[in-house]
Amino acid sequence: MKYLILGAGPAGLSFAYRLFQMGEMDFLILEKENEAGGLCRSKEIDNGPLDVGGGHFIDVKDQEVLEFLFDVMPREEWNLYNRNSQISIHGQFINSPIEANIWQLSIEKQIEYLKEIAIAGCNLGVPKPDKFIEWIYWKLGKKIAEDYMVPYNQKIFSENLNSLGTYWLEKLPNVSFEETLRSCLEKKAYGTQPGHAQFLYPKKYGSGEVWRRIADRISGHINYNTIVKHLDIQKHSVNGEYVAEKIICTIPWKEFREIKGIKSEYLNMIENLKYSSVVVEYNPECLCSKAHWIYFPDLNIHYHRILNRRVFSKGKGFWTETNLNRYKYRSDKRSFFNKYAYPLNTIDKPMIMKKLLDKMEENNIMGLGRWGEWQHYNSDVVVHRAINLADKCVRGGVIRYNFAAPVEIGVCA
Repeated sequence: MKYLILGAGPAGLSFAYRLFQMGEMDFLILEKENEAGGLCRSKEIDNGPLDVGGGHFIDVKDQEVLEFLFDVMPREEWNLYNRNSQISIHGQFINSPIEANIWQLSIEKQIEYLKEIAIAGCNLGVPKPDKFIEWIYWKLGKKIAEDYMVPYNQKIFSENLNSLGTYWLEKLPNVSFEETLRSCLEKKAYGTQPGHAQFLYPKKYGSGEVWRRIADRISGHINYNTIVKHLDIQKHSVNGEYVAEKIICTIPWKEFREIKGIKSEYLNMIENLKYSSVVVEYNPECLCSKAHWIYFPDLNIHYHRILNRRVFSKGKGFWTETNLNRYKYRSDKRSFFNKYAYPLNTIDKPMIMKKLLDKMEENNIMGLGRWGEWQHYNSDVVVHRAINLADKCVRGGVIRYNFAAPVEIGVCA
């Protein structure tokens, strides 16, 4: 075949459907599960949808992505929301991001935060540090670092945070002492809104519905229950039976049991790629909150985020997201395990992925999406990149990877 696509998550499905739209039918997707959607699959739980891979929302900023998705799930089937995310801190809930909303805390707490922001390294002209935890203190000040950012990221990643680089943090808004002081005096938020300031979510379904519909459109081009085990670069084959001109890898590179045709140094680099695993757990109780999701930095609470289902979808209750290393199994709860939830932005990851993807591209094998590129991309970003890659493959052009793409720190969307 011309195109062999590994994985029927948002990246693989979007790439394949773009080929389909352009009249290119010589492609096949291999998917290990018995359904499509990857991390964005949904289940019907207690008369409402639950996203088994965590909350996945479609940002409204990219019109090309929206038109692409509306082709299979029309605009009238989506609700538009203004983001309402909160943080549980000091025994109360305040709006996110924290640096724009400390004015919602007591006067005493505001003073504590303002004093530390005023002497944060970035506000004093101190050179930017290279280690992740030091960077948080430098950027946000001691109080935000210790009350929120450090414990919250420990809960998400369950990793030595100084093993993470700082190259991915450039989109974190500047924490200006002047703007923070003004927000406290005027009692309103200043500064840049975080990602998903407005987002779309299906009216009747979970986020997995749009991916299910794409899969239905190209159903004759997907082989389900097919585990990808072996990749032979020289023969351009997968599992010894599928051969293609171009192979599009959207699955984690660590999932290959064997890769033939490359030197051991590349295999060692793949071994050094890190990720975190997340458990999603459903709770039928209703929260007295209008927030779409809530962040919990308290290390005594096992989960790091709550998705308040009844606020953005039908059904009651909420679901939690918990790093596997912190999760305690409860037999009375419905839970879903996601081995590959978030790629970790370790210090050496940009070097690893540049060398790996350059080598693979020499052999017409392309990495795509959260796992093919090992980037913490949201689903709308993945769609955008899949469309572009498909266009370049069919119409020609040079593929460019962004090995240090910044993401929104402390937010898993």
